[in-house]
Amino acid sequence: MVDQERFQAACDTVLGKQRIRCGIGTLSEKTLHAILKCYYEPYQENHEIKIGKYVADIVGENGIVEIQTAQFGSMREKLNSFLEVCPVTVVHPVPVKRKLIWIDRDSGTLSQPRTASCKDLRADIFSELSHIPDLLLHPKLSFCFPLLEMEEYRYLNKKEKNPKRHASRCDRIPSALTGEILLCSKSDFYAYIPAFLPEHFTSSDFAKAAKCAISTARVMLYVLYHMGIAERIGKQGNCFLYQIRPI
Repeated sequence: MVDQERFQAACDTVLGKQRIRCGIGTLSEKTLHAILKCYYEPYQENHEIKIGKYVADIVGENGIVEIQTAQFGSMREKLNSFLEVCPVTVVHPVPVKRKLIWIDRDSGTLSQPRTASCKDLRADIFSELSHIPDLLLHPKLSFCFPLLEMEEYRYLNKKEKNPKRHASRCDRIPSALTGEILLCSKSDFYAYIPAFLPEHFTSSDFAKAAKCAISTARVMLYVLYHMGIAERIGKQGNCFLYQIRPI
């Protein structure tokens, strides 16, 4: 359950006077990561704890919480190491509303915020899960996807005719936490099986029933297949034919 008061306190802690004086993007730890770490564990003595050869973001009575703002594939070895010791919850932020702000490196000038589109939530979540299909059924592993409104700061690339082309991300600052998606067991994934799906179906059928892009349907089915939820039973032309296994 989202705790708005605690989220605001985490924002206030990280976006305090010292960070404002330092300016955007000047600290070693990015703002989004720092705020989520403070939100999920307000007590700093539980932050940055060495477990084996890796440092965990948070260690508490419920195990390890790892804030992962990059691709899941980059944390495979760390996850395997942590899971040998205790339960692990991976927290990965998902933007539901995003404003882009461009920074001129030379002058430090900031552009006016511009609303930018966000991915389908399912595309964002399942594309990350697809990087670690072999770990998804681990009994000690769970996932939390906080849904955030945020501002994203990018440096203009003046080497390009269009300086916004190939611009580099500087920082992301969340402004609101609107909800969370928790995936704690195999059964939780069945919520993503669309209603009115044929008994035997292709990725195109799944996309139509789920009202999503075909690319999203394919990555979802890739994950569901590796979890033993969607079973490949043959082919229809060049497409795999699937059926859903009961819970």
